[in-house]
Amino acid sequence: TALPIIETQANDVSAYIPTNVISITDGQIYLEADLFNAGIRPALNVGISVSRVGGAAQTRAIRSVSDRLKLEMQQYRDLAAFAQFASDLDATTRAQIDRGLRLQELLKQPQYQPYPLEDQVMVLYAGINGYLDDVPVSAITQWKQDFLNFLHTAHPEVGRAIFEQRLDRKFPQPELKQAMEAAITEFKQMSNYSE
Repeated sequence: TALPIIETQANDVSAYIPTNVISITDGQIYLEADLFNAGIRPALNVGISVSRVGGAAQTRAIRSVSDRLKLEMQQYRDLAAFAQFASDLDATTRAQIDRGLRLQELLKQPQYQPYPLEDQVMVLYAGINGYLDDVPVSAITQWKQDFLNFLHTAHPEVGRAIFEQRLDRKFPQPELKQAMEAAITEFKQMSNYSE
C-alpha cells in the first residue's frame, strides 16, 4: 500500500504529476490552503476529493443527507468565489450563499467530541432543508447544541428511529421524515433564533 502525498502549484490539479497520481490511486483527499487560512478544518475541498469506496462505506441515513450537503457546499463555494467580484447579487444567489455559510458553521464541532449518527443526520437534515435559513450564522453552534438537547429529552424516539432505519434503502421512511420535520418545527416555534 502506498500513500502518495503531493503538493499542487497554484491549486492546479490538472498538472502532469497530480493527474498521474490521481489516475493510479483509489481516491484522493484534496486540502486547500485558502480553506485552512479561513479557519475551516479539515480544509477539505469536497468537489475534488473522491474515494472509490466512498458511499459504499456510509449508512443510507448518512448518504441521504451527505449527497445533498456535498452539492450545497460546492455550490456555495462556487457562488462565494463569484460574489467577491459581483456588486449586485439576486435574492436566489444571496440565499444560496447564506445557506452555505450556515451549513459551514453547522459542520464545525469540538475536537475529540464526535456526534452519534442520529444526531448528525438530524442536524444535517435541518440544515439542507432550509430550517436554519432564518437563524443568524453566529447562533448556529448554540442552535445545534440546544436542538440536540431538545431532541434527546423531548423526542428520543426520533433518534432511535433514525438509528433503526439507518440501513434502509428508502431512508427516511415517510413517517420518520414526518417525525423529524415535526420535531424541527416544534423546536423552531419554542426557540428564539430568528434574525
